[in-house]
Amino acid sequence: MDQKQAEQALEQEAQLSVLYVAFELANSTWKIACSDGGKLRHVTVTARDLTQVQGAILGAKRHFGMGGEMRTVSCYEAGRDGFWLHRYLQSCGIENVVVDSASLEVDRRLRRAKTDRIDAGKLLRMLVRYHGGEEHLWRVVRVPSPEDEDARHLHRELEALKRERTRYRNRIHGILIQQGLRINNPSKKKFVRELELMRTWDGQELPSEMKLRLIRVYERLRMVEDQISSLVKEKTQRLQEENARMAQVAQLLRLPGIGPVSSWTFVMEFFGWRRFRNRREVGALAGLTPTPYDSGRRLREQGISKAGNRRVRALAIEIAWAWLRFQPRSKLSRWFLERFAAGGSRMRRIGIVALARRLLVDLWRFLEYGVVPEGAQIRPLAV
Repeated sequence: MDQKQAEQALEQEAQLSVLYVAFELANSTWKIACSDGGKLRHVTVTARDLTQVQGAILGAKRHFGMGGEMRTVSCYEAGRDGFWLHRYLQSCGIENVVVDSASLEVDRRLRRAKTDRIDAGKLLRMLVRYHGGEEHLWRVVRVPSPEDEDARHLHRELEALKRERTRYRNRIHGILIQQGLRINNPSKKKFVRELELMRTWDGQELPSEMKLRLIRVYERLRMVEDQISSLVKEKTQRLQEENARMAQVAQLLRLPGIGPVSSWTFVMEFFGWRRFRNRREVGALAGLTPTPYDSGRRLREQGISKAGNRRVRALAIEIAWAWLRFQPRSKLSRWFLERFAAGGSRMRRIGIVALARRLLVDLWRFLEYGVVPEGAQIRPLAV
């Protein structure tokens, strides 16, 4: 046997020593595709049944003639099921990756076949290619630790409650406007008493069913407002704790223009547990990177990718406007004024997105290396 044949034999042996497993997750059943690098096996299990999952993997090893200690690699798409399955697979000694579904290759035909079985098989083939050296085939999601994932619940719940509060307020306004009536603040405690005094255009009281409905909506609104108040107090108390996350929040608060809400969200969602290697990764994770289209004679800019964390992206643009107000002497503010302020509203909207991307990079450098944004004011450390 010559050297080339020996290398091929070793390569084939190494390939057969790995079991590839791809999960296509759904609500009721999961499709599991397994392969030894050549043959393919599909198994359907009950969703979230770990006993069946373990049995499917062991059955695949027996089917391919593999030993129980053979290396196993797996993958599934990031989505509603979160990261608990990733942690379980890792605890079983399986090398798992969670994949950004938006980065997967898609057939561009007008009509394409799509089933869970087909998707699982395609995911499996991409997994084999990924471990074969095509590292840029897809985007692997960085999985947070259980503690980092748990720390995101407080501000996310607060965001959801504020949206719910707005919905109840709008509902009260919408019901009242049907009778030509309006109330300035439906959250105040005198709402029910004012409701009794309201009269329609002809001097009549509000219809009884409408009045009862308004009272029920008001009670739900008050409950949501009480929960918001409780969470805000809890958040304020946690800011006094001494740990790495709160230290980063306090550090961002030293910059005028960065408040408690934005600093908390930036740390818990973005800077607190992720590790960036360069400024490009910062902009890409926030979805603020440009997406050019250059093909033949067609050259145009398609706008930002919007592929990253939507909370951080929206907040970064909001804080960019605040930065112009509270940090007018900073290099970033002067750059924006020189380049975009003289243009129209469209130019300013484009410019504020660019400013948000640069601001995120500067905040990352401030937290990671202690580099203060050039020309920015900074509050002294609290004694």
